[in-house]
Amino acid sequence: MSGLTLIHVIISLIAIVTGIAVAHGFLTGKRYERTTLVYMVTTILTSLTGFLFPFNGVTPGIVVGTLCVLIFIPTALALYKYRLAGIWRPVYVVGALALLFFNCLVLIVQSFQKIPPLHALAPADNAPPVLASQLVLLAVVVIVGFLSVRRFRPQLQGA
Repeated sequence: MSGLTLIHVIISLIAIVTGIAVAHGFLTGKRYERTTLVYMVTTILTSLTGFLFPFNGVTPGIVVGTLCVLIFIPTALALYKYRLAGIWRPVYVVGALALLFFNCLVLIVQSFQKIPPLHALAPADNAPPVLASQLVLLAVVVIVGFLSVRRFRPQLQGA
């Protein structure tokens, strides 16, 4: 594994773990300031470091990375500029969960491609175990998203 790949993977895993903590905060109505900051920074770094790999045409990774940057912009604005006021609260929640979804989606695909027992189970990206894992992830994110938009109403400092 190259140095860039290792850094990219570590940053991605930190983004996923902190994203899960942020999602937990959504469900419990708590705002974890430091964890959220780490999540936001590592999430954008995941996308940006992904663009440092050699370009061999438009790939699913390039598309996901571009989409994540486009989702990140209003998500960060909602949190840091508009301070979750009004419509910006659900923009932030949905954006943060969409970014977590895409990070986890890539983790699923990469795991089935790179981990030998998983690859033996599903040698193609569209194999039933891969698709089932992706559908379970989607269902969990949709349920968490629905509950989060209803429950997450933090009282911001200075707001």
